[in-house]
Amino acid sequence: MHALYAFLAAAIHLGTLAGAQKHPWSRHVARASPITTNKVYNIQDFYQGNDFFDQWSFYTGSDPTGGNVVYQSMQDAKSQGLAVVSSNNSIILAVDSTSAIPPGGNRPSVRITSNKSYNSGLFILDAAMMPVGCATWPAFWTVGPNWPYGGEIDIVEGINDQPTNQMTLHSGNNESCTIDTSSPTQYTGHTLGTNCYSTPNADAGCAFSDTDTRSFGFGFNNAGGGVFALLWDQSIGLAIWHFARSQIPSDLTNQAPNPSSWGVPGGFLSSKTCNIGNNFYQHSMVIDTTICGNWAGPNYPNSGCPGTCSDMVANAANFAGAKWTINYVAVY
Repeated sequence: MHALYAFLAAAIHLGTLAGAQKHPWSRHVARASPITTNKVYNIQDFYQGNDFFDQWSFYTGSDPTGGNVVYQSMQDAKSQGLAVVSSNNSIILAVDSTSAIPPGGNRPSVRITSNKSYNSGLFILDAAMMPVGCATWPAFWTVGPNWPYGGEIDIVEGINDQPTNQMTLHSGNNESCTIDTSSPTQYTGHTLGTNCYSTPNADAGCAFSDTDTRSFGFGFNNAGGGVFALLWDQSIGLAIWHFARSQIPSDLTNQAPNPSSWGVPGGFLSSKTCNIGNNFYQHSMVIDTTICGNWAGPNYPNSGCPGTCSDMVANAANFAGAKWTINYVAVY
């Protein structure tokens, strides 16, 4: 959420176009999963239903990414229909789509942070829908208490009508932490940057763009949603997968996940090229949707969206689809 500059957005676009051809970074290349573990994963925390919001805090400060939003308290978000537990126990987190907001103004939205923090685990987000539309910038991520120290893991993130998901890793210690490009068969995504070290003034991190158009935005929603999984293992590294609804592994559905059987992840930061324990620790999970801001805003003119990002803020109807519908969040 901190650093996603224009060159990364351009790389996403070029990578998506390149993905239509056979080349060394595509899914056509034979790959072997870097994930080998005999661990048994048991549910540690399961977030769903009526007590979901009791286990998360609603952030109400100004948006650190400069977005055109006013983040709401739990009480205000619930009263405006921006934070809802549906009849089937799914969680809806929405951007306001009814209020009259002037161009360049700030639209009500929601950003929540898990009360519990983690140093490792298997993190699962099952969502039926994610926010879509011009000017939107949704994300599901984890972050330490004193950014950039403790690092950041962006599991789901994108802007405007971006066609695929971007996965970004930010390390906070001034030590080598890089993607292992000598073994590109360890991940299926396109690399957008390989040096994960981030500072407040140079915070791009290292990133992958997914090659599956069902991993983000309208493509994700049209596929019935799906699952995102982060394996955080200090001896292995950080691995991120996306599974479309029709391809969710049965072991995950049965709450007996076996990441070794899931195939090659979309993004992978190996413990061989980064000290995971030194760079990533005490993370809370965050789910939010901002508008414009320092990534979606500057890249809006190249997005294919009409007008300006500032003008789009005033178009309430544009945000009718700017909502998360989350079936559950689980940590193993």
